[in-house]
This record gives sequence, C-alpha cells and structure tokens, in this order.
Amino acid sequence: MICLALGLAPLASCGSDEQAPAAAPAAAQAGRLVVTTETIPDAKSVSAVVASRDLAEARARISGVLVRLNVREGDQVRSGQVIGVVADERIGMQTAALDALVAAAESEVRRARAELARVQTLFDRGIYAQARLDQAQAAYEAAEGQARAARAQREASVELGAQGRILAPAAGRVLTADVPQGSMVTAGQSIATITAGPVVLRIEVPEAQGGELRVGQTVQVDGLPQPGTIRQVYPAARGGRVIADVSVAGLEGWSLGRRIDTRITLGEREAIVIPRSYVATRFGIDYVRTLGPGDVAVEAPVQLGPDLSDGRVEVLSGLAEGDVVLPAEAR
Repeated sequence: MICLALGLAPLASCGSDEQAPAAAPAAAQAGRLVVTTETIPDAKSVSAVVASRDLAEARARISGVLVRLNVREGDQVRSGQVIGVVADERIGMQTAALDALVAAAESEVRRARAELARVQTLFDRGIYAQARLDQAQAAYEAAEGQARAARAQREASVELGAQGRILAPAAGRVLTADVPQGSMVTAGQSIATITAGPVVLRIEVPEAQGGELRVGQTVQVDGLPQPGTIRQVYPAARGGRVIADVSVAGLEGWSLGRRIDTRITLGEREAIVIPRSYVATRFGIDYVRTLGPGDVAVEAPVQLGPDLSDGRVEVLSGLAEGDVVLPAEAR
C-alpha cells in the first residue's frame, strides 16, 4: 500500500507540473472597437442676435423745433400715426402773410365783380360802350386770377407746415426715440426707429463658411425647445462675414439685441467618434479603456466634443486611428 501510494505520488506530481490555461486577457472581452476616422457634419457654435426683420425710420420732413414727441421706447404704433410735430416759425410767418394776401385778393375780386355789374347795367341802358364793358370784364378776370394764385400759395404753405407732422412709416414697436422734445432738428433727421417685421435671430459666419448656409437649414438654439430655420441668407457680405436670418418660435417679447448661442452645420469634416458608453467620467475627467502592450487594458484620459444625435461622441484628443477601445467598466 505504501509503494502504491509512492507510485502514485510521482504521477500526481507530474500532473501538478502542467499549468492550467491562463485567464483570458482583457483583449478577449466583448465589445472591443477599433478606432477609425469618419466623416461627420461640422457643427459650429455661432452667436446670434435677436433682431427685427426690418427697421423703419420716422424722419423729420422739415427743419425746425421738435415741439411734441408722442412716443417712448417700447410703445406700439400703427402705420401713419402722428408720433411727433416739428414747427418752423418761418413757415408760420409766411402762412400769416399769405392769409393777408388772400384776403386782399378776395376783396379786390368783390370790388371788380361789383364794378362789372355796374358797367353791365349801364351798358344795357346804352350809356357805356362795349369797350368799357370789356375793360371791366378784364379787370374782374385779373382779380380772380390773382386771388387763385394767392390761395394756391397759402395752400402750399399750409401743406409745408403739415409736413412738420412726423408719421410712423409702419406698424410695430418703437425701438429708439432718443431726440428730446424741444430740440432743433433738420430735414431728414431720424426721430424714432420702429420695428417693421417679425423678430428673428440674426447670425454671422465667416465668408469661408458662408457658402454652406442654405435657406431651410435647421439651427439649434440654446434655451428654446424647438430648432430654428434659416429663412434668408443675405447676398452681400459685411465686414468679411455672411449674414442670415433664422426664424424660430418663442422670441416674442425678447429684447432686441440680446445674444443667444446657436449650433449650425457648416459642411463636413473627418473626426474620431465612439459610442458614449465607452467613456467613463470620474472627478470631471473623461477616460476611455484602451488595449496597451500585451493586450493589457489601460485607461487613457480623453477630451470630448459635443454629443452627437445618435448616442455617440466625438473624441478631440487622447485617441488615434487604429487604437482598440473597450466599453467602460460598470461601477
């Protein structure tokens, strides 16, 4: 029995010398992914300004003193509403003088008419000759002509005075009305600026990227639940930038000039993109598990771009094409 036990011992010893198969390395884990570059939409963050589609200027038509201003910033006005009055003393004095001239001319017409009637009566009785009647008729017609000319001059002066009324060129909200009442103004000077169109977001992009803007293109707007749509791309660049208007719901009541961040697709570019589930975040730093030498899993810090709509994320740095990555470990 002892010999049998000793004989079996070497067999057991020999069996223990054979090593069992090693545990599967990290490379054998499921979900490994070889990093490659791919073409993705080039989404850019663009600052937009809340603006009115059109602006209308209410201007003075004559020079003079702004004797009345009826509106303030924020007021709603209708088209043709009188929002101010400009007075010119010279026009007032001219109108008064023309009133006196009209009165004198009409008095002369009455005198000439009475004289014509008297001459006509005496002509009918055979006392005056035809020449005297023609003379009276000509004097009456001349007086009528002078009266018509005087009345026309007075109407022109009154119309010029009426041009002192400043009218709202369009219906909308008063954006600026910063000329104080009592100020001297000149013909053509802007008295108030009125919004004359819908409220839009106005974006500006560099000329090199402006060719990617298209009418109907979708624009993501921070702070609003629904995206906007480009409604107009202006054909003229300004200051090396292309301008476009974006229509989006929810801008009513917002202050004009307010800046909002938007995201818009401007062409395509090559990028490294991985599923978001492959990224782990600890203490504010993003990590991705990669396979190092000997198929050992190591964690590498990465810098990420914005998440894409399909559950993936762009890796800006920390990975290179050809790297093998593994899903993040559950913690």
